[in-house]
Parts: sequence; C-alpha cells; structure tokens
Amino acid sequence: MKSAKLLTCANRCISGKSNSLPLPKINRCRGLATEARAEPAPNKGARQSASFTLNLFRGVLEPAQVFPFPEPLSDDQRQMLQELVPPVEKFFQEVNDPAKNDADAKIEDNTLSGLWELGAFGLQVPAEMGGLGLSNTQYARLVEVVGAHDLGVGITLGAHQSIGFKGILLFGNPEQKAKYLPRVTGGEYAAFCLTEPSSGSDAGSIKTRAVLSPDGKHFILNGSKIWISNGGIAEIMTVFAQTPVQKDGKTVDKVTAFIVERSFGGVSSGPPENKMGIKCSNTTEVYYEDVKVPVENVLGGVGNGFKVAMNILNNGRFGMAAALAGTQRAALRQAAEHAATRVQFGRRIADYGTIQEKLARMAMLQYTTESLAYMVSGNMDTGAQDYHLEAAISKVFASDSAWTVVDEAIQILGGMGFMKATGLERVLRDLRIFRIFEGTNDILRLFVALTGIQFAGSHLQELQRAFKNPTAHLSLIFSEAGRRATAAVGLARGPDLGPLLAPELRPLAAELGRCVLEHGRSVEAALLRHGKRIVDEQFVLNRLASAAVDAYTTAAVLSRASRAARLRLPSAAHELRLAEAWADEAVGRIPRLLADTREPRRLRQYARLAELGQAVAAAPGQPSPNPLNL
Repeated sequence: MKSAKLLTCANRCISGKSNSLPLPKINRCRGLATEARAEPAPNKGARQSASFTLNLFRGVLEPAQVFPFPEPLSDDQRQMLQELVPPVEKFFQEVNDPAKNDADAKIEDNTLSGLWELGAFGLQVPAEMGGLGLSNTQYARLVEVVGAHDLGVGITLGAHQSIGFKGILLFGNPEQKAKYLPRVTGGEYAAFCLTEPSSGSDAGSIKTRAVLSPDGKHFILNGSKIWISNGGIAEIMTVFAQTPVQKDGKTVDKVTAFIVERSFGGVSSGPPENKMGIKCSNTTEVYYEDVKVPVENVLGGVGNGFKVAMNILNNGRFGMAAALAGTQRAALRQAAEHAATRVQFGRRIADYGTIQEKLARMAMLQYTTESLAYMVSGNMDTGAQDYHLEAAISKVFASDSAWTVVDEAIQILGGMGFMKATGLERVLRDLRIFRIFEGTNDILRLFVALTGIQFAGSHLQELQRAFKNPTAHLSLIFSEAGRRATAAVGLARGPDLGPLLAPELRPLAAELGRCVLEHGRSVEAALLRHGKRIVDEQFVLNRLASAAVDAYTTAAVLSRASRAARLRLPSAAHELRLAEAWADEAVGRIPRLLADTREPRRLRQYARLAELGQAVAAAPGQPSPNPLNL
C-alpha cells in the first residue's frame, strides 16, 4: 500500500546495485523515532548492538538487555522511593479529585499547588537545580502511582517534564540548564511544541520557520502549533521550526529546536480544546508572530531539531508504559473486587469460567506491561544505548493493553461499569489518546519493523561485501555460513539461558529461541522478495512488528518471573503462572504471524484489502448501498 507521506515518516529505502541482493538502507523515520543510523562504511563491519529487538530481526537471540531482569536501584535509591511513594499515594487518594477535574475540565488549584510542593514537576531534574534527581526507574514507579489515579493529571505532569523540558536535560548546554531548570521546578510550566495542522506523524513537514535576524543576535520565529499539552499555561516551550542552513553550497531547510519563553513577546494561545478524554489537561493551539528568540536559545545545534525531537520522544516512552501499568492495576483491582462479591444464579461471578478468563487475561496484560516499563527503564539506568525499539514496543503494548483491560473491567461490572460513579468510563475516555500521541501505534509498528530490517540488512550487506573479496573475509563467511546451515537443519543453538531462567520456563525459552531464528529467516525472505519496495509493504511490515512485540514481551515476562523465583518472592508462583500463560500464547502466535508475511493466500488477501480500502476512500465511505437500495 503506497503512501508518499509514509515514505517520509516510516523510513525511505535505498537499495544497493541492481545486480546485488536488494537490501535497504533506511534513512529516517519522521515524527516518531531516532534518526536511523547510517550504514557502516565498508571494512568497518556492520553495527553491533545489545538490543534484543534489533538482533531479533537478524535471527539472533541477544540476552544482554533482557536476562537477567534489570536491578538498577541502589540501596539509597530504593530507600528514597520508600519515602516518596506513600505521600504521593496519599495525595492522590485524599487531595486529588479526578471526577471533579474531568467535570470542570481543569485541575483544581489546590491539587496543582500540592503537586508543586511534592516536587512532582521536577522528578528527574538534578537536586542542585531544584528537582528530585530521580533515575528512570524511580521516575517510573511514581508515574505508575499517578497512572493508577488520574491520567489527565498524568498528562499535565508528563507534558511538562517527560517532553516539555526534557530537551534541556538531554541537549541543553550548562548555561541553558542553569537558566531554565530551576524555573521549571519552581512553578513555571513547560510544553513540547512540534505538531502542526499539516504535520502529525510526519514531523519533517512542519511549516513554522525561524530566520536569523540581520544583526545575527536573534531568530525571528513565525508559525503555529496545534494540540499542545500545557500550551495555554506554559511559560517555557521547546519549539521546532524550519531554519535555512548551508549544505553542499546550497541553502536548504532543516528543523531546529529552540527554547522559547512566552515573555519574549509574540507568543499567544487559543482556547482550551474540547476533548474526548484527559479533559483536565490543558490542550491548545499556540501561535508565534515575529518572536525574537536569542541565538543562545538554540537547543542541540542549528539543523539538529529532528534529532532533538526524536530523542526526547524516545527517552520518555517508557514512562507511558509505567503510567498505564498503574491504570491497568487499578482497573483490575476494581473488577476483581466486584467479581468476588457479585452473586448471580446463586454463585459469585468469579466462579464462572468466562469471568475467570477475563481476569486472567487482564492480569497477564498488566504484568507484561509492567515488565516492559521496568525492563526499559532499568536498561536506560544501567547505560544501555540501544533501547529505542524496546521503548516503542512498550508504548504500543501498554496503550493497547490498557484499553483492553479497562474495557473488560467495565464488562465485568456490567451496567454499573457504564455509570460515571465507578470512574471507569472516564478512564476509558482518557486512555484513547494514548494510542495516538507521541507516535501513533500504527507508525511505531512500522518504525520497529523498518529499523529492525535496516539493522539486519546492514549485516547481510557486510556478507555481500565479504564475498567480493573472500580471501580477506574467510572468518566472516564461514561463521555466517555455519550459523545459517545449523539453523536450516534445526541444530542452531542460542546462548545458554538455563542458569538465568526458572526451570519451569526453560521449555518456553527454547521455543522463543526457535521463533527468533524464524523471525530472522522471514526478514531475509521479505527482503529478497520485495527489495527496496519493502517500505511500501505495510501488511508484511505490520506482521513482522507484531511478531517482534510477541517475542520481546515473552522475553520480558520470562525474565521477570525467573527473578521472582530466584529471589523466592511470595508472589513467585503466581508470576510463574502469568509468565507461562503469556509466553505460551505469544510464542504460539509468532510462527503464524511470520508465515503470513510470505504465504500466497495471505499475500492475495493483502492485495484484496488494499483494493477495498482504496475503494472506500474514493467513495468516500461504503460504496455499496443498503439491501433495499433506498
């Protein structure tokens, strides 16, 4: 299914020479991820990575960031969390009123002032600049508490620090940090201003412009942004605009990030948007008219705005998974309490198989979401560099799972769940946006697939180069040939994970290993079949991405449950059952998903669906009349 826009937002694909294996070099995934890394130069070797998901696309099971489950907290950090969590829990139970926030479409003033006093708006800012200096894992735990109580408040907090001033933390120079970080922890709100009317996922198509003033002291900023969280209340904004830069003797436009203050003048906001959910969070349009931005407020360098934006989004996605793990835990508790007390036909509804299955699947989804959040945050805290695909998977999985869990909680409560009094209808409305913003789930799946394919392709291209000069690359040729041969006859063995896994989970880990090998073969087959056209084969890409999600979530739960068994936690038996239940179904789906990337019947169905979709779009709507033809 061809789409010019998705060529720019889901990576452009450039093939090699026509007489060579058509492997793609994917340049950029606009609007949702890091700039893709360039293909390694000849003789320097393909890029290596400890990422589980990147290596999955090669058919290699890389355990470094998965087994054992991360343990990143020091004793002092754990003690700090023990001191922070109870007052935050108490605050949300006794002070914050989510129903009133939703009804009034604003957060109560006493709630906001209390959150500032708690330090909730500066969780990861260094203590010497007014924040709490929390690690990613500590941050995840507190965000989980917020997600269990009020997602609208969570968006206000997240828009401020997870993306609003996160660029200053990641890319700010010492002077920028010293000037702005004390302010964003001392009462001034921040916002992340990227989206425009003509650019949603395609962040590279923004129209807002900034031109250097004649005296060279300012950039003159003009344009507008839409759907900006905290847009009407933010004093400090990270704004992205096109700027003219010199490249190869020509003037071209490249995106640059700026720190913009409302007090600069020329900054205004529209009225708050009337939204489906997260009503209490402030969402507005923001306008910039001849705003004079000092040159020292360029963030990350002129022309590097795309890199800044994507790293901000990548860095914060694990927080969404943590928040939604809390949401799911709260909804599951509410559903379980109702099921344990509601009597129908002389029995508690919890005694019926249908309700038991719902509760079990809700628990599996919550456990898996939580495992992803803390695995990604733990990897980040222990210095991992390649976690972007795993962070994207955590966001996709968490937002899809939270919708299912809360929907099922409403179903278990029946008519009572549909009433406002239970609060679940508000949570369901709040949840819907999570599958859309900070990278839509549809685009993120394409990002996972295309970035993984690029990584696999770079290794295959290295092998191609080796065959052009075989005497100089015998070790590479023989090692790769050996790996492929043993895989082909079913003798390939991955790393020995036995000591890192609970005995009950080892058979499922072995099955996961076989799925990883098959994933790599399926990626290579897709590249051979489609070549540079792979970027347009979204039906195939989506199945490869879904298989990657199942593989990574399986690894995460196997690792976490094994940790519980190793530490002999009271919950270990339950965690082992959860992991077995999730992994058994997930590894069962992977072969079917991978087969769907190549089976002629499925490929014919994809072509049929593409034609149907095009016909509906052209109509627009359902082209066929109702049966009465009236």
